Amino acid sequence: MNLKTDLYINGEWVKGNGTLPVYDPSTGKVIADVQTAGDEECMAAVDAAFAAQKSFAKSAPRVRAEILRRAFDIMIAEADEIAKLISMENGKVFSDAKGEVMYAAEFFRWFSEEAVRTPGDFRKSPSGDKRILVTHQPIGVSLLITPWNFPAAMATRKIGPAVAAGCTMILKPAGETPLTALYIVDIMERAGLPKGVLNFVLPSKTGPMLSKVLHDPRVRNLSFTGSTEVGRVLLKECSDLVIRTSLELGGNAPFLVLDDADIDAAVAGAMVAKMRNGGSACTAANRFYVARSVADEFTTKFSAAMQGLKMAPGLDDGAQLGSSVSVKERNKIAALVDASVSSGASVITGGKTPEGDGAFYPATVLKVEKSNSILKQEIFGPVAPVVIFDTDEEAIELANDVEYGLISYVYTSDLARGIRTAEALEAGMIALNRGVVSDPAAPFGGVKQSGLGREGGFAGIHEFLETKYIGVEI
Repeated sequence: MNLKTDLYINGEWVKGNGTLPVYDPSTGKVIADVQTAGDEECMAAVDAAFAAQKSFAKSAPRVRAEILRRAFDIMIAEADEIAKLISMENGKVFSDAKGEVMYAAEFFRWFSEEAVRTPGDFRKSPSGDKRILVTHQPIGVSLLITPWNFPAAMATRKIGPAVAAGCTMILKPAGETPLTALYIVDIMERAGLPKGVLNFVLPSKTGPMLSKVLHDPRVRNLSFTGSTEVGRVLLKECSDLVIRTSLELGGNAPFLVLDDADIDAAVAGAMVAKMRNGGSACTAANRFYVARSVADEFTTKFSAAMQGLKMAPGLDDGAQLGSSVSVKERNKIAALVDASVSSGASVITGGKTPEGDGAFYPATVLKVEKSNSILKQEIFGPVAPVVIFDTDEEAIELANDVEYGLISYVYTSDLARGIRTAEALEAGMIALNRGVVSDPAAPFGGVKQSGLGREGGFAGIHEFLETKYIGVEI
């Protein structure tokens, strides 16, 4: 595999001020050493993006669309190679990695189509004294910060709309998974993206350097996916220059199984909602609320399905549950389970850190009371705490009793009941009788402390556009 390990600034692969090792979390071995950026490299990326912004903003939408379409074609052609790389540096199993690549590529295809369809408005004012003309223009230089759990999809979900809108970018990926992001940058270069439009940096001192970038008046936009804690810090940084922010932050998704649910379907959906990406997803089902009359059946079948998963390195044949991205992340998961058990939780299956190398943690099901501390935490791993409830109203109250509101899951055989429940849940997305709803053609985002703005869908491109009103004399 021909790995890119240099920084990418103004259309050139360049060295930085040092290197950062990238590990295979399944083995603990170093895959590659990636160049890191100091102040000089970070500001050179801002310089390049700013210099390219004016001409790229004037480029024809069809030109930008064709670049994205070529990038989509390249990703599909090289899907297996990209998936192997994701599995190597992230730890997820190959099937999850391949699914991510296909999902990631779709953002390039979707926004290649959106690039030529950005709507405007032209109408007579109610007073009749003028025409109201509304247009949209690229916001300008954008800083894109992506997490380690979906290193391909989170990059394309931001690069796609930025290119479609006509914005230049500085991409900063997670230090755990920069190789996939570098692969995406290489794809964009091969697809014909002009130099300076997309720049890649991996700061050696992340906080201070990002603060400097966000206090440069040439930077107009921040698109961040990551934890709520970091999102709050970045939002404060952006306030000084009133930089536009799009924040996709943490989640603590409830999974409601009502008393009339198809239990087999609910279990199948729970396995997808919980175990996609090994549970390392902001959309992962995090709290399972099950009606008392069906709790035994659901818990028995769900636990059996979890126990049956094959845990192994991501590229092993038949692997269904890979490692966490690092031993540090695995130990966080183990600590949450241990604290939950100390607070009275019962372990149905799993719950013990395996011996040996690799950042592995088994699929775990816990039976907990509604006051258990684990219900307030985003687990970000293969752990499912189950709580019994008695009424729909109680389930909704419990589901809403957190600071997050990204996604909620509901299983019921009554569509009207499901819609009523969906409308009562405080979340930006609802999965009704489904284990996954993420789709490049749908708006992705949450409420409360799960973030600001939406990615994907018709709304996604508008995170990189400014609305301009022109009053026309008649």
